[in-house]
Amino acid sequence: MFKKIVLSAILASTLFASEKLFVVERESSSLAIIENDKFKNRIENFRNMNHGVVKFYKNDGYAISRDGYVIKFDPIGEKILAEYKTSKSAIGFEISDYFVAVANYDDKSVDILTKDLKPIKKIVTDSRNVGIKLYKNYMIFSQMDSDRISVYKDLNEGKKEPNFVLEKEFKDVGEIPFDAMIQDETYIMGFFNSPHFGVVDLNKMEYKKIDVFLDEKKQQVLKVPHFGFWSLSKNETFIPAVGDNKVFVYDKNFKFLKTIETKGMPVFTSLSPNKDFIAVTFSGEDFPYLQIFDTKTYKKVKEYKFDGKVLHVRWSNEKNELYVSVNDTNKVEVLDTKTWENIKIINDIKKPSGIFIFEER
Repeated sequence: MFKKIVLSAILASTLFASEKLFVVERESSSLAIIENDKFKNRIENFRNMNHGVVKFYKNDGYAISRDGYVIKFDPIGEKILAEYKTSKSAIGFEISDYFVAVANYDDKSVDILTKDLKPIKKIVTDSRNVGIKLYKNYMIFSQMDSDRISVYKDLNEGKKEPNFVLEKEFKDVGEIPFDAMIQDETYIMGFFNSPHFGVVDLNKMEYKKIDVFLDEKKQQVLKVPHFGFWSLSKNETFIPAVGDNKVFVYDKNFKFLKTIETKGMPVFTSLSPNKDFIAVTFSGEDFPYLQIFDTKTYKKVKEYKFDGKVLHVRWSNEKNELYVSVNDTNKVEVLDTKTWENIKIINDIKKPSGIFIFEER
């Protein structure tokens, strides 16, 4: 009986492991660590983190810096384990069981590294590379300077370190591809200078263009914001308008549904884990504001004004909380997502931007 109780306790602690926040401190090349809504620690020497991105794969942490470094760190032991410089400027990366794939701007290549950041292969494209994604045994990315989408296949089928070969390229897809997302088997590419999205069906290996309209009158989108600022639910897509005080709502096939009027020009949208609410942040003079909208009624639930620029928000996966990074005043504020009250301030976070959640597995 005692063994069963102990085993149950261990299993419960594994299933409900506490989440830990890693916050990019963009001016000081570091990650601040928050646990139980308190500042816990800081990991330093993360290179140029002005646009630093953090990802977790099982119990490993990885970061990519603006100046082309990929950094592996231990999110449990809270220390850097390895680093590798792929280029002068890297823009995105993906992680799998046996490798890390990095899209480079400045040396115009894609790097394939081991999980410990040892080089496996460099694919030279002679183009800035963006929108890198993984799907089954495929690696997909887009080439900004040659207007093409490249699909590489792993001949080792994900069973060991990969051997990528070119499977297919789609040419003349649109003018200056710059950002991508993947939804199920669909790779969706946005363009700087083309009023459509490019869509690759990765099962059929077929490409098509999708025109996206702003309203029922079929006014066409002129510029697509970064997909990282979008929010996707099961049936709806929320897109911040470029240069307008609106968030557009489409169905999953990009048919226009609704316009949400916002405080200012939206930059970032973030859906709550239950998809009931969406948080919207802004640029310009409205940087300090945050608005919350109900996704069923599209009505505003709450508006906040902070004492500094809001650069990022993150919904907790295990608590009724929303974390807000307030860059100018060096803090993360915590909002209760039931009452919408400010319930806590976590101070001494240096110039915070991106907030990333790690859950031990």
